[in-house]
Amino acid sequence: MYERRRKPHQQHTHKDATLNGMSFAAAAAAAGTNNTNKNRVSWNRSLSTRGRTSIAVGSCLDVRPQGKQARRKGKPALPKSKGVQPVSFEKEREYFQEVDAFELLEESPSPKHFSTWAMGNQNDTVPIPHLCSRLEKWLLSKKFNYSCGPSSTLSKILETPYRNLESLQGEVNFSILSTPKKSSFKDTSGFPSIQSRFNEEFITKDVHERDINSRKSNAVSESVKNESCEDIEVAVKKLSLASTSASSVVDHVNPFSTLLAVCGQSAPTKLLDLFSKYSDPENIVKVGEGTFGEAFLAGNTVCKVVPIDGDLKVNGEAQKKSEELLEEVVLSWTLNHLRRNEGDTLNACTTFVETFEIKVCQGPYDAALIQAWEDWDDKHCSENDNPEEFPENQRYIVFVLQHGGKDLESFVLLNINEARTLLVQVTAGLAVAEAAYEFEHRDLHWGNVLLSRNDSVTMNFLLDGKQMFVRTFGLSVTIIDFTLSRINTGEDIFFLDLSQDPELFNGPKGDKQFDTYRKMKKVTEDQWEGSFPKTNVLWLVYLVDMLLLKKTFDCSSKDERDLRSLKKRLDEYNSAKEAIFDPFFSDLIVDRPL
Repeated sequence: MYERRRKPHQQHTHKDATLNGMSFAAAAAAAGTNNTNKNRVSWNRSLSTRGRTSIAVGSCLDVRPQGKQARRKGKPALPKSKGVQPVSFEKEREYFQEVDAFELLEESPSPKHFSTWAMGNQNDTVPIPHLCSRLEKWLLSKKFNYSCGPSSTLSKILETPYRNLESLQGEVNFSILSTPKKSSFKDTSGFPSIQSRFNEEFITKDVHERDINSRKSNAVSESVKNESCEDIEVAVKKLSLASTSASSVVDHVNPFSTLLAVCGQSAPTKLLDLFSKYSDPENIVKVGEGTFGEAFLAGNTVCKVVPIDGDLKVNGEAQKKSEELLEEVVLSWTLNHLRRNEGDTLNACTTFVETFEIKVCQGPYDAALIQAWEDWDDKHCSENDNPEEFPENQRYIVFVLQHGGKDLESFVLLNINEARTLLVQVTAGLAVAEAAYEFEHRDLHWGNVLLSRNDSVTMNFLLDGKQMFVRTFGLSVTIIDFTLSRINTGEDIFFLDLSQDPELFNGPKGDKQFDTYRKMKKVTEDQWEGSFPKTNVLWLVYLVDMLLLKKTFDCSSKDERDLRSLKKRLDEYNSAKEAIFDPFFSDLIVDRPL
């Protein structure tokens, strides 16, 4: 948590009187020499000119100690023989008469107070003059000439944003998700970046719009040259109207269009058309729900339906925006590449849920889906609103996923070995994703860990090029839901800025899940873009707590002590890559399949 910086206590001494007539800069210099042992006041704050000389003015003043001025000599005595002659102003009178002979065409107008600067505690206002014509022309040139680089100094002073239209090709216009790529990070083979997929759809539109804008701007700039400086404001207004075609290029680059492009679509599809690819409508069954969506079983797949971009609140919460879901879409496709264990692959695992398809849909909920929802409601008393309330133009994002089993909250563990393999599989999966993509889940509560039983004995993991096999005891673990996750694809860094959701950290104290959110905030210092693999370890500690406090299974007192010892040692690790080599997992990791 950040604490507001306390202002240092001001000491009033007899020397304050000597500072009243000095500039701010001089006063600061004097304070620095007289109080060498005191902490320096931070300059990282807004500076006010109230009651002090402006820094810009004060820095130009001569603040060196002034020497003692010589006493002014008195006037010499007049000679006794001569009297005092009167002063003559004849030359001045002739000059002003000559000036008055000219007839003024127009009286100079009084200054208009368009805006003022406040200096000190004075009540008078000082008018800010118009920008000079040269500066106005520079501003106009910035409007027309997109290809020229900005004048860094003027851009900062005038706060004029610089945008090159060429950079708009493939740009994703949402600042909370995407950040510049890291040059040192290895590129991901076979994974198309958002920019490349977006370029394929919109590059033609961008070129066409730029050609139109270039012709229009040239015509307007020619007319501006012929106008006088007095009409500069009128020219600027004309320019703003003629430049709207340039903004239309930016309009094409919007999160929803980008989401369609990433999903390989030119337009949304219907819900039932998508579900029918995997199951007959009458066989669709609801299998789960969350705050922002519903999960339906369609054949051997699970379809997670999330409404987006609508005005209707979902279960009391505002709907997710396209840019928020775009991050999860890219994450899902990227983690799919970890399932490939071939060639020169260095990191691979099957712990993360497999994504078969992601589509954007639009329209109301179909009758078959509403029936499946109501059947679930009759048995489990749903906490969500009935989806029949969605309007005709409602948009959705649908994730078609592998059926991973039941979540840890409802799954019944039989013994300590199943609890141990649960922990080692989750830890190994996080370690592999950390090594491959700097991945952090950031929301690994027990509803996002799925389990299912099978006939497997070991599971293969590839970590930094080294094969290792984990004993499963017939239990398979799948990690789901990457809404809050952070990943580096090699071309972009995707994350959700949790500082924009303060309610996430205001949950009840003592609740392990909300306590983990608050621990993450402390680790990241509320700066969610960076890589903090410690957050993965925090969720491993949470899972150990759930096993100790919420789950029941056959285990001895020694097994329980081992779990508690593991929890203490996890606090010392900074990543899952470190935690996987804890002694608790030593007999669960083998060199070859059993």
